[in-house]
Amino acid sequence: MGLQLFTRLFTFILNQALSRLASPIAYGIAAIQFELMLSTILFLSREGVRGALLRVKPGQDAPMGSKQGSKNRETEKQSGNAAMNVGFVPILIGVPLAIGTSLLYVSTASAETRIQPHFYSAVAVYVLAALMELLSEPMHNMAMSSLQTFIRVRAEGVGITAKTLATFLVLVYDASRSNKDGGDLALLAFAFGQLMYGSSVFLVYVRAFGRAGLLTSIAKNSSGTYFDRDVLSLSMTMTSQSLVKHFLTEGDKFILSWFSPLQDQGGYALAVNYGSLIARIVFQPIEETLRLYFSKTLAEVTSPSNASAPTNHSRHLPALRDAANALLTLLQMQIVGSLFVVIFGSNYITLVLNILLPPQYLKTSAPRVLEAWIWYIPVLAVNGGLEAFIASVAQTKDVNNQSRWMVLFTLVYTSSAVTLYRFNFGDVALVYANIINLSARIFYAWHFSRNFFAAHRASELLNVRNMIPPWTLALGLSISALAIRLNETRLAPTKIVQQEGRIGILRRPVLLHIALGGALAVLCMAWWAWTARRFLSVPARWKKSKRA
Repeated sequence: MGLQLFTRLFTFILNQALSRLASPIAYGIAAIQFELMLSTILFLSREGVRGALLRVKPGQDAPMGSKQGSKNRETEKQSGNAAMNVGFVPILIGVPLAIGTSLLYVSTASAETRIQPHFYSAVAVYVLAALMELLSEPMHNMAMSSLQTFIRVRAEGVGITAKTLATFLVLVYDASRSNKDGGDLALLAFAFGQLMYGSSVFLVYVRAFGRAGLLTSIAKNSSGTYFDRDVLSLSMTMTSQSLVKHFLTEGDKFILSWFSPLQDQGGYALAVNYGSLIARIVFQPIEETLRLYFSKTLAEVTSPSNASAPTNHSRHLPALRDAANALLTLLQMQIVGSLFVVIFGSNYITLVLNILLPPQYLKTSAPRVLEAWIWYIPVLAVNGGLEAFIASVAQTKDVNNQSRWMVLFTLVYTSSAVTLYRFNFGDVALVYANIINLSARIFYAWHFSRNFFAAHRASELLNVRNMIPPWTLALGLSISALAIRLNETRLAPTKIVQQEGRIGILRRPVLLHIALGGALAVLCMAWWAWTARRFLSVPARWKKSKRA
């Protein structure tokens, strides 16, 4: 967690520099259109396989000292290899998908996009970067299945750092050129940075696993097949669902690519980069840890042989209780964190934007998008936690059912976005449409979670009251919001910064206003931690998963 936090903060600081070196147009093409192409290749190639392999339960050893035991252990080893062989499927899918996706993108990109310097070369480098990243998939899945999550954290940390530094150095070189071609390497800078990310991740995994990660998993099982049929079938089912989920996840980029000017695409991308910082630093690492925890803790509960056996209720109850406590703990932490963001963020966002945003982006849609993003964070957080649980326990029929609902959610998102655009909401329409969409998905995910525990005769474990923060915290936050607004009216710190620029932050009224918000936030956080200390004792098995 510490390494992730340092890496994300470090790259955030460097991204600040990137946004000042690259024009909004170049930043928009790279962060919206190129990232959409890249995520399409990676998400559809590997997401279903990753989800399926997390569900693979390590086999039990056969009894020692017998030929049958030795034979059984060999069979289990071969079956395990066949299951892990599915980790090579993303590479097989990724090559044709990368070629097809890049050709489709190039043929549908606008004329204004295609005439940007080195556009076609940058697209080719992005495709190469995607394929390089997919080469790491077998080793990534080995690390996750063996609970060696520190390898993934290290690989991604090194990759993100290398990516940001490489992009930054190329942009600095491009800006330093004094000839008339200066400034035309921006797209290649982002492409080269992405290639450095894929290469760095691959090298870290190779160093961790050596040749074992590349070669020894290629082996047939006892039935003479290279891939475990059950795992492969679940992978394909989850991959088909990923197509709909991908549109929901990246729907804003699809719509922006078609309807928004390139300069506003850059402003929206910068706003999302800032807005999602809390989700990337705080929410995402916790969700990833719990997704792994749920998959391993409930592996026996969700196995087909035990799913319908009522006699197993008492044996499975401890695992169900731990999972319910972990889920409720996660949801309360996310709700509380979201309340802090809404209360303090909505009161300080205008002041922060005038300090944080580069001048050229203040004229784009970035300020309006960030102001709306404050209200998006709560639903983003809660939905992420609930869908992490679904991804860990859903059976094939559940995944198929969720896919059908995802189609409906897609229609809800698209219709909401188009309607709000028609009412002249601009790019902010995408944020509000996402709030509507995720609210519907939260309702579905909570209903699924309740049904899961009810099916195992443990519905009482998932009590909604246990995830609601204490009313005293809500009262404290409300009083804090009122105090901040009154102080804003009295001292006018935002107006000072708007008139004087960043130097205005050193003025006494501005410093007092910031200090007031910081002090109130610390007091509210301390009060919540004290009142909720008993509930927030994380289950012991969750701690073990994090240490592993």
